[in-house]
Amino acid sequence: MEYTMVDFPKHKKLILFDGVCNLCNASVQYTIKRDKHDVFRFAPLQSSVGKQIIETYRVDTNKTDSIILYTPSSGVSYKSTAALKIASQLSFPNNLMVIFLIVPAFIRNWFYDYIAKNRYRWYGKKDACMLPTPDLKSKFLE
Repeated sequence: MEYTMVDFPKHKKLILFDGVCNLCNASVQYTIKRDKHDVFRFAPLQSSVGKQIIETYRVDTNKTDSIILYTPSSGVSYKSTAALKIASQLSFPNNLMVIFLIVPAFIRNWFYDYIAKNRYRWYGKKDACMLPTPDLKSKFLE
């Protein structure tokens, strides 16, 4: 099924990730293993729902191209704020990372941007978006 923002369940959160980035794909796998309350769903930024959210919220993909957290009730978060909000929903001790939200975003995002800028060089890149295994398919929108 191809989802739109309208179809997305109001009680879930959607993580949009760079589908060809090895680091991003590893982060998705890490999140799935620690998402004990089944909060998250996933879609590549390159997907139709990803493009729809980017367009609706006017996200500049030249400045934010690696992770976006979409919550139907509050819109989008990106970069380090998205990563920390995601971590806050994971199992202990990952949820303790939320404490870093007290650090100003411009400082957190400097570190985030440095990693994001180098992620392909350090971790590699796939030719196509990751395909979920059959048992994880329900967590992915496309």
